Amino acid sequence: MFDVGFSELVLIAVVALIVIGPERLPKVARTIGAIVGRMQSYIAKVKLEVEREMQFEDLKKLQQEIQSQSTQVQNSILPPSPQMPVSQSDIKLEEPAPLKKSKLK
Repeated sequence: MFDVGFSELVLIAVVALIVIGPERLPKVARTIGAIVGRMQSYIAKVKLEVEREMQFEDLKKLQQEIQSQSTQVQNSILPPSPQMPVSQSDIKLEEPAPLKKSKLK
């Protein structure tokens, strides 16, 4: 991301030592390190989430392709008839008839 070499890091450390002072420099360095660590963790989580979303979209496209191909194969094998539904979306579920109670004694 940033192209910072060793000489630039040494220069930043010397300037920080002069400006911040030797007493507070370790605390500031720890705080900056913690902030950078949190940023890296957050960026990694966002990247992972984006990858998951991309994979999910790919799986949805693949599912749609498979469904369309299966419908095409089904239509080519079985011609549509009024008694048999062509696709699963045409199937209507009905309530089962109540069972008759028989008197067994």
